Amino acid sequence: MEPPEDRAADEKAASSPPDTVGTPASGAAGTAPADTGGADGAAGTEEAADELGGISRLSVPSRIVVALAVAAVTVGAAVHLAMVFLHVAPTNTVSQKYARTIGDYVYPEFEQNWKLFAPNPLQENSDVQARAEVRKPDGTTATTGWVDLTAMDIARILHNPIPSHTEQNELRRAWSFYTDTHDDQNRSNGLRGDLAQSYVLRIVAHRFGPHLNGGDVQRIQVRSATTAVGAPPWSTEKIDTRTYYRTLPWWAVSPEDFA
Repeated sequence: MEPPEDRAADEKAASSPPDTVGTPASGAAGTAPADTGGADGAAGTEEAADELGGISRLSVPSRIVVALAVAAVTVGAAVHLAMVFLHVAPTNTVSQKYARTIGDYVYPEFEQNWKLFAPNPLQENSDVQARAEVRKPDGTTATTGWVDLTAMDIARILHNPIPSHTEQNELRRAWSFYTDTHDDQNRSNGLRGDLAQSYVLRIVAHRFGPHLNGGDVQRIQVRSATTAVGAPPWSTEKIDTRTYYRTLPWWAVSPEDFA
């Protein structure tokens, strides 16, 4: 009689398919997954290299251009943030020393205006209007009618999904700059009065151009038309909604104002 261990081994061998060989098959089966895993690992390494080493594949001139572009953006962002910070920060030694440089950079494009959140928000509409004195070829002069420059800007902004910053703020902020630096008699109350006047004059001159109505523009006059916003229908508040004008003196123009 055979020992139990030998009999069990013979039965197992007899039950196996004729073409199955235990040890080699197991070895082959074990080798195949290992080879596949190696291929997948190599592919993953190559993908990671593609993602992380894109810049390393660039030529030396291209790398220099990318580095310079990144540096320029970084420096520009830092300068912009510094200028705006000094503009809105409490008065300090640096902001006082470089006040003119900061003002020239911030106004009018980057001015920070918080009137929307003030205790008393603006409750009036103010239009800037202008007219011109024109000299005709025969030597006579004529005065144009008042042109509502603010209404022209509003017409450009209306239904425009991406209006320009100039159309939205240039004229409005220029007029606010003028009124902040002049009293009710149009006398300058600070060092920036002349700058504010020149700024408004140049904006209006560029809107009219050097030639108008068949003649040459000689002088320009500006005024504001201010109308308070009426109370809503359900309110009992009484508000004067008449239009009030502030008319400035005539300003002579020169060829440099149209440049």
